[in-house]
Amino acid sequence: MMSSFSLATLPASAFWDLPGLPPSLPSLLAAAAAADGLALVGGAVRDLLLHRVHNDPWQGVPDLDLVVEPAPIAAGDPSVAPAHRLARRLVQRLGPAGVLSYREHTAYGTAELELNLEEGPLLLDLASARQEIYAAPGENPSVAFGSLADDLARRDFSINAMALMVGDGSVTLLDPHGGQADLGCRQLRLLHGSSLQDDPTRIVRGARYAARLGFALAPDSLDQWATTLARWPWAWRPGDPPGLAPPALATRLRMELDLLLEREPWRAGLEALQSWGALELLDPDLQRDRHWPWRLRHAERLGLPLLPALLLAAGDPLAVAERLQLPHRHQQLLAQAGVLGQRLAVLDPGQAPALWAPSRWCDLLESPGVTAEAVALVVAAGGPWRRPLLRWWLRWRHLRSPRSAAALIEAGMTPGPQLGQRLRQLRAERLDAERR
Repeated sequence: MMSSFSLATLPASAFWDLPGLPPSLPSLLAAAAAADGLALVGGAVRDLLLHRVHNDPWQGVPDLDLVVEPAPIAAGDPSVAPAHRLARRLVQRLGPAGVLSYREHTAYGTAELELNLEEGPLLLDLASARQEIYAAPGENPSVAFGSLADDLARRDFSINAMALMVGDGSVTLLDPHGGQADLGCRQLRLLHGSSLQDDPTRIVRGARYAARLGFALAPDSLDQWATTLARWPWAWRPGDPPGLAPPALATRLRMELDLLLEREPWRAGLEALQSWGALELLDPDLQRDRHWPWRLRHAERLGLPLLPALLLAAGDPLAVAERLQLPHRHQQLLAQAGVLGQRLAVLDPGQAPALWAPSRWCDLLESPGVTAEAVALVVAAGGPWRRPLLRWWLRWRHLRSPRSAAALIEAGMTPGPQLGQRLRQLRAERLDAERR
C-alpha cells in the first residue's frame, strides 16, 4: 500500500524537491506562467505518490507533463494557445543555449521543449487545458480548449487523471476520479464507459502500466473491454483493406506496442493483453498464439526487432504490418521471412535435407530475396530446420574461401566468371570440411 499523506498541506518548495529535478525549475516556471494556472499532471503525479522516479522512457531524463489553464483575463494574443504562450516565454528567458529543441503542435495546442539547465537536461511537455470529442470510434478526436477538469476527464486511467496545482506558495492535489484510492488498491480503472470504444489503444497502455507497476485491470474496466470487443464498434474489421483502419487500430496502436516491447517488461505486458483477449486488436491468430514467448525471447537474443517477431504468427503478417504502418525495413523483413518460409515448406523433414552439406544450405539461404536478418527471424520462429539455419547464422555465413581473388589472380587465373566459380568452389570445400 502507498503512504497516505496530503499534498495540499505541503509548501510548493517541498513538492519541487524531487530526485533529478533541477532546483531552478520552480522559479523559472512560475515567472513564465505569469497569471496562468499551471499544473503537473499524468505520470509524474502518479509516480510521486508511488515514491518512484519519473523519467522519459526513451531518454532516461526527467520528463514533466504540465497543463496550462489560462487566467480568466489572459494577457497576450487570445488566438495563441496557452501552452504555446508559456513555451515562448520559456524560450525567451532561457535563450538558445538553454533550449536544445522546441516544437509546437497547432492541432492540439501543445509544445515540447528539451531544456539545457545548469543542473542537467529536462523534457517538458506543455499542454493547453482541453477537452476532446470523438466523432467516431477509434478516430482522432476533435479538440477544444477547456478547463483543467476537462483535461483530466479526457485521460485514460484514474491513476493518470490527477494534477498538482502549483501556486501561491502551496501545492493542491486535484483527484476528481479517485486515482489515489486506485493506487492504494493497485488497480487500473478507466474513467468512463466509452473509453475503449473511443480509443482502443488504451488497453495496450493498460498492459504497459500493469507490467511496469504490477497493477491489475479493475473488474469494471475488464468488463468494459470484453463488451467493447464483442461489439467491435470500429468501422474497420480484420480482412478489410489495411489502409482503411482508423488511427487507433493503426499508427497509434503501433506506437503503444513499440513502447511496450522496447521500454517495458514485455513478457508481462503481452501476457496481460492475451489474458484480456486484447491481442484480437492485432489479429485473431495472435490471440490464439501460445508460442510468442519462445519466439520473442529468441528474437531478442538474435538482436531482432520484437514487433515483426510477434506478428509472424498472424494470419497475414504483411497485412497487419501494413495496417500498423511498420517501418519499411520491418515490412521487408517479414516479406523475406515469408519467402524463406515458402522455400523451406517444400522440404521434407524426413528426407535428404537433414543430411545436406553446409554448402548446400548456404546455396539455399544465400540466394536472392532473403537477407541474413530474415534467416534469423525464421530461426526465432522455430521449426524443423532451425538447427542448420542457426548454424548458418552463427558460423557458416561468415566463412569465406581460404584464398582471395587477388591470390588466385597472382597464381595465374584471369578475372572473370571462372574466377568467381573457383572462389565459390573453395568456399564450399571449406564449409563442407566443417561437417567432417
